[in-house]
Amino acid sequence: MIGRCLISAAVVASTTIAATAWFKVKSPRDTIRVTGSATQRIVSDLIEWDSTIRHTASTRAEAYRVVRKDVDATVAYLEDKGIAAEDIRVSSASVNAYFDVEYEQVGNEAVSHSRLAGFEARQTVTVTSHQVELVERVSREVSALLDQNIPIESSAPRYHYTGLEDLKIEMLAAAADDARLRADEILAAAGDAERGDLVATQMGVININPANSTATSWDGQNDKTSLHKDIMTIVHVVYEVD
Repeated sequence: MIGRCLISAAVVASTTIAATAWFKVKSPRDTIRVTGSATQRIVSDLIEWDSTIRHTASTRAEAYRVVRKDVDATVAYLEDKGIAAEDIRVSSASVNAYFDVEYEQVGNEAVSHSRLAGFEARQTVTVTSHQVELVERVSREVSALLDQNIPIESSAPRYHYTGLEDLKIEMLAAAADDARLRADEILAAAGDAERGDLVATQMGVININPANSTATSWDGQNDKTSLHKDIMTIVHVVYEVD
């Protein structure tokens, strides 16, 4: 009987030791998760601007002829203002028929009929240039062509930064440095702990906003409406704690 009890006790003890050892092997090391960020102001170095001219006429050929004449005058105006010819691109002309709807009373019902009213021709002039200030100014002054009876429709310029891909890499590195510093500061303030090895890192979305805007999006922002922009990068990092 005593022997059986000793054997049973030994089995229980060995089971407890095994269970304890298994727990220690499987228990994760302490970690700290931090988010680092970096922001930098950039100035767009490329501008893109569209202006559209459209005309209507009774025939397809006449609509195209008039719009072509006004496009040539617009290109001459832009070059006279100092915009380089190689920065100006003219789209293919599109000419489409348009119709008026007429109604005819048939009995108690009004029956509609489409009647050819004419043709509309349109063509777009696009300027893409590194002369940002010049093109920005011309885009504001181009309404002067209206005085020449050129029905020009000017779109808002779009602003780009051509060094964005290289800058994104620099900004992500800066955000990672910020995350490392945050981890060190938190651990130093918390007590007797130090930052250990890097466990995981994840790049957050990159937001490019108009200057002084803090808008964010799950898909990231890429503002093209502002000359001055702020690029914001975020990195999520996990470190072991020693």
